[in-house]
Amino acid sequence: MPEAKPLLAEQLASDPRLAEARRLIAEAVGEHQAAVDGPRPADPARAAGHQQAVDSFFASRGAPLWYPYLGSGFGVGPLVELGDGSVKWDMLSGIGVHHFGHLHPEFVDAGLDAALSDTVMQGGFQHNADAAECMARFIRLAQAPPVGGGTGSSLSHCFLTTSGAMANENSFKMAFQKRALEGHPADRMLAFEGTFCGRTLALSAMSDKPGNRVGLPLAMNVDYVPFLDPADEAGSTQRAVKRLQEHLARWPGHHAGMKLELVIGEGGFYPGSRDFFAALVGPLKEAGVAVICDEIQTFGRTSRPFAFQHFGLDEHVDLVNVGKATQVCCTLFTDAWAPKPGLIAQTFSGATSSIRAGLRVLEACENGGLFETDADRGHVLALGDAVRGRVRAYAAKHPDRVTGPYGVGCMFAFQPGDGSMATARKLCETLFDAGLIAFVCGRAVTRVRFLLPAGGMSIEQGHAVCDLLEEVLDGFQW
Repeated sequence: MPEAKPLLAEQLASDPRLAEARRLIAEAVGEHQAAVDGPRPADPARAAGHQQAVDSFFASRGAPLWYPYLGSGFGVGPLVELGDGSVKWDMLSGIGVHHFGHLHPEFVDAGLDAALSDTVMQGGFQHNADAAECMARFIRLAQAPPVGGGTGSSLSHCFLTTSGAMANENSFKMAFQKRALEGHPADRMLAFEGTFCGRTLALSAMSDKPGNRVGLPLAMNVDYVPFLDPADEAGSTQRAVKRLQEHLARWPGHHAGMKLELVIGEGGFYPGSRDFFAALVGPLKEAGVAVICDEIQTFGRTSRPFAFQHFGLDEHVDLVNVGKATQVCCTLFTDAWAPKPGLIAQTFSGATSSIRAGLRVLEACENGGLFETDADRGHVLALGDAVRGRVRAYAAKHPDRVTGPYGVGCMFAFQPGDGSMATARKLCETLFDAGLIAFVCGRAVTRVRFLLPAGGMSIEQGHAVCDLLEEVLDGFQW
């Protein structure tokens, strides 16, 4: 057979002028980043112009954002520069999106790859080879065997999408369709109390947050199951199983799936446990109800890439939704829950820049030392333990100021003072002024949450963040 000629795309990628351009860009970025080693105050000369830009943005948007700032587009790891010239520790990470920090060199290089591609967006009628590679990597990562040996998940398919909300929507549609085709009414879903799912009509109905549904029609029937109570693990597990069985008995054949939020995020950063989830899986499997893991916020933040792997649910998961840290979102599913033609499709599966960045994320997940192996605990747990350990020690010394921390790995929260929204918001605003960006979560009580950008943050930087946090807590007017 004749030897294949290099594709024009391959010839362009190997052009020595581009290699030199990449080298120069990396060199320039690195030199400018070297000037940033910690927070810095705003430039007074920029205050008026930045405020004007923020006001204009809010007017265009129709509502303000929680924090009154716009980013400059520059940063280094967990440090971000704002439009007023200040630099702050970013412990919110775009609510988990910027898991590799700001202006990470791998993402800069991935952006150059995307800029040299023929399309900005990829989708149903124009997928390039990088999208195929991205899906294959997602599947390989999801099927990886557990630490210590065993069988990985049976997730063998991947559907890319532009948002975590669409990843959730697609999984629900697959669950409803399969159950309906099996002859079941399939008009209900199950979820945990306190769950958050997204802001489409269906996902607003799923989210256990009444304020998100004001004025909206009911798009989906949802039955809720209580989550694990760490103060009463055995009792709360029994109550959860009992409630689940009651729902299944009351609506036989009506439930298509149960969305498992393995760490309740927006509700307050409550992690489940292996035994708790295993107790629920039995009744779900017996009833033929899909086990759906919502990993939009948990991916990359526990001992393994997927939280379902962290909790030992590999053999049980039917559908898994991923987003945020992965840059491009997706729904992973097994053969048994594959959709019929026409059920899921969309013009855009993702931006080429997102897909290229996603490939770098998945490469780091496989080979970057982030996660637990037989020989090492991994950087995610090491960083999380270091920072949460500092917060735990502070709470032990000052229980009137701080309770907690709660969460797992690199997603955790603590309760400030009385747990009111007013106290939590005031503390977040004080932290922001001091050079640290955090956010709130919780329902009955309000907590301050951190989503550490583990892929771009060192343990030493974690301790620097804790130094600033403790300084603010010591001087805070409770």
